[in-house]
Amino acid sequence: MDRIAVDPRVHFGKPCVAGTRIAVQDVLELVDEEIPFVQIIRDYYPDLTTEDIHACIRYAIALVGAEGIHLRTTSA
Repeated sequence: MDRIAVDPRVHFGKPCVAGTRIAVQDVLELVDEEIPFVQIIRDYYPDLTTEDIHACIRYAIALVGAEGIHLRTTSA
């Protein structure tokens, strides 16, 4: 996770690729559009590496894994 940084002075504290102002969300949206990693780097973010993109995905997985699940039970 050392490739992802959260700094309140950068993008209002949204997670970004470390050393850049590239938000993890922006990268994930491109991945969601099924744009190949090489094209993301070439056409959108030439400062990224494929490992940076993988780090964004791992960050999202870790974030979901850390979420608490709160189930509300209903009375019959």
